[in-house]
Amino acid sequence: MIDIAPGSIIDGFAVGPRVHSGAMGTLFEVHGRDTGFPMLMKVPRLGDPSESAEMLLSFETEAMILPRLRGPHVPRFVAAGDITTAPYLVVERVAGESLDHRKTRVMAPEDVARIGAAIADALHAIHAQDVIHLDLKPDNVISKADGTVVLVDFALSHHRLLPDLLAQEKRYAAGSAPYISPEQVLGSRIDPRSDFFALGVLMYELATGELPFGQPVSLHALRDRLWMDPAPPSLHVDDTPPWLQEAILRCLEVNPARRYQSAAHLAFDLRNPEQMTLTARATKAHREGVLGQAARWWKARDISPFPGGAKDEPAAAPVVMVAVDTLHPDDSRQPELQRATRRILSLSSEFRLICVSVVPAGLDAQGGKGAGDAQVEHRIRLRQWLHPLGIETHRVSLHVLESGDAAGALVEFARRNNVDLIVLGAPAPGERTLAWWRSVASSVTANAPCSVHVVRRTGEDAAAEPSFDIDQTRPSAAD
Repeated sequence: MIDIAPGSIIDGFAVGPRVHSGAMGTLFEVHGRDTGFPMLMKVPRLGDPSESAEMLLSFETEAMILPRLRGPHVPRFVAAGDITTAPYLVVERVAGESLDHRKTRVMAPEDVARIGAAIADALHAIHAQDVIHLDLKPDNVISKADGTVVLVDFALSHHRLLPDLLAQEKRYAAGSAPYISPEQVLGSRIDPRSDFFALGVLMYELATGELPFGQPVSLHALRDRLWMDPAPPSLHVDDTPPWLQEAILRCLEVNPARRYQSAAHLAFDLRNPEQMTLTARATKAHREGVLGQAARWWKARDISPFPGGAKDEPAAAPVVMVAVDTLHPDDSRQPELQRATRRILSLSSEFRLICVSVVPAGLDAQGGKGAGDAQVEHRIRLRQWLHPLGIETHRVSLHVLESGDAAGALVEFARRNNVDLIVLGAPAPGERTLAWWRSVASSVTANAPCSVHVVRRTGEDAAAEPSFDIDQTRPSAAD
C-alpha cells in the first residue's frame, strides 16, 4: 500500500501536517481541491495483521456511510481512496471544539442541557437518514461557534440499508468502553436508542466529572452495565436539578424500551425542563443496596436480548405540533381540529404532542390585566382545548408564543423542536373573517420544515387550501 505522510501527493491531494493520531487512524491537513472549505484526510492505522483487518472494516464502513449523510450535523464528504492501495477518506475539517477538553470539568446544569439538546438534534438528524452512530463520546462531538453540534467518526456506525461489516465479522462490543450501551455489549448494533445511552453517559460526565460505569478494560467488566445501578448524579453534585437527573438516568436505563424513544423527545425535554415529567429517578439519592444490586445481577445473567429492544426496532415516536387559535376558543373549527388530532395520535403509542398558541406581543388579558396574566389565560385555554382528548400529561406540553407573525413563529418553533407533523385549521373558501386561520394556514403550509395537516370543518371544500397527509414528508433543507 502507498505510504501516506506529510508531503505526499495522493490522487491530487497534497498531504499537510499531521493533526491527530488515535487508535483508529491518523488525520492530516490536505489541500489541492477547490471545495470552498478546509479538508482533513483520515488514514486508517495499519500494523498488526489482526488489528489491520478491523481497521479496514471500519474504514470501509465509514467510506460507505459518509457519502450518504447530509446536513449541518455531519462533516461534508469529499473523496475516498482505493481500499487495496491507498485507503483514505477526505472530509470537511469542521471549525469548532470537541467536547473532550470539557469532560473533566463539572459544567452548570443549563450548559449540560444545552449541549445535550444540541447532540440530540444531531442524533435525530442522522437517525432520520437511517444511521446509528454507535461510538458517541466527547472527542467525536464538535461544538461550533453557533452552538450547532457536528458528529464525526462513523467508523463503527450502522446504516439500516447497508451491510453491517462489523456485525458480519462478529466484532461484538465495538465502541468506546465507558459509553457503550448494554445491547452493544450483547452484540446488537441495530437500535438507535444505543446512542441515547451513550449521550446519557456523556451528560453524566459533563454534569459530575465522573463516568457512571468507570473505565472497563474487559468484556466481563463491560457486562456489568447489564445490571449495575449507576450512582445518581446528585450523589456527586448536590445541587443537580431533579429534571437533569431525570433525563440522564432515563437515558441510562438498561432496557432500551425504558429510555427515550426519540432524540427529538430528549432534545425537547432538555430545552423545556419546566414541562418535563419527573419520576422516582429525579429524586433518587443513592444506589440500590447490596440485595437490590444482587437481584439485578441475577436477572441479568442470561439476558439476551432485551424484550422490546435490541432485537426489534423501536416504535415510531413522532413529535406532533397542533396550532390552536386561543384568541377564538369558541370557533366552530376547534372540535374538528380536536378530532383530527385524536385520529393522528392514534397511529402511534410513543408520540409527543406540543400544543402551541400564538398571541400578539404584549397582549393584555381580559379584564385589563397585564401581559403575564394573558400568558396564563391562554395556557388555560390550551389546557381546556386539550382536555377532551384525554391524553396522558407526560406526552403533552403547552406553549404560548408572543409574536406579530403567527406563521413565522409556528414554523420556527417547529424547526427548533424537530417537529414531524404540524396540525392546524383553515377557513372555509369564501370566508373573509378570522384572517388568522387563512394567512397562517397558507404560510405554514408553504414554509414548514415538516409535513402539514390542514383541517377543515366537515363538508368544506378542501381544494382552496393545500393539505398534507401524515405520511407525506417535505424534503429537508439538507436534501
